[in-house]
Amino acid sequence: MDRRKKIYLGTNTKMYKTTAQTVAFLKRLNQLTKDISRDRMELFVIPSYPSLAAARESVPRQSVSLGAQNMAWEEEGQFTGEISPLMLQEAGVDLVMVGHSERRHVFRETNEEENKKVLCALKAGLSPLLCVGETAGEKGFGIAEEVIRTQLKIGLYGVMPCEARKIRIAYEPVWAIGVNGEPASKEYADQIHTVIRRTLTELFGAEAGGDVPVLYGGSVNPQNAEELIWMPGIDGLFIGRSAWDADNFNAVIRKVLPVFEEKRAGEGAE
Repeated sequence: MDRRKKIYLGTNTKMYKTTAQTVAFLKRLNQLTKDISRDRMELFVIPSYPSLAAARESVPRQSVSLGAQNMAWEEEGQFTGEISPLMLQEAGVDLVMVGHSERRHVFRETNEEENKKVLCALKAGLSPLLCVGETAGEKGFGIAEEVIRTQLKIGLYGVMPCEARKIRIAYEPVWAIGVNGEPASKEYADQIHTVIRRTLTELFGAEAGGDVPVLYGGSVNPQNAEELIWMPGIDGLFIGRSAWDADNFNAVIRKVLPVFEEKRAGEGAE
């Protein structure tokens, strides 16, 4: 199955929504989007740890996939304050985000640590969403592509081609994230997505590497979502605060879905 025939749309609520707010958000989002076949899109939400169990009970698994914002790289052990993949499985989690820019740059996680988390998630049957992205300084020095390739090659080290079907990648330039972030231009985002795709095919081969969904995240909003999703290398959007209201998220979904499907139909006709 070509995983890239459907669009991937998701959001990470960071440390903002309480459990009650998360449940209300998910119920509303599911209600608003229930008419859209999940064969056409994969919808995912990554809430806080305490919200996960209640979130899973609030909406059908086939309608909204749930992710965790982080994970330890061992199934159990003396890791006070950490969350294991076994605990995430019990809460009904489908995917785990690895290497978000805040984990890398606020909490100083390394590429090697992200790699251990990717491998542990795969062992547990979870889908890792590996986030990659360069800082403004790295972009200024002209080494963005080298940084991205390094994050991918170390982060995915030891992953077999047969396991690549569980992997998703999110490109989030660090300078584009947050309240003061500026979104990448559609051309620049597509340029980096092309580098990511080339690296994935080097790692996993043309078939497996070509099938990994690659999402863009970083100040995605209703004004730029359509032009971003039209770019050939972008398989989905990882949306921030523009998706934290269910009605707003639904509006973005309905704007980008027909654009994405028109793009894929045109590619198929070539």
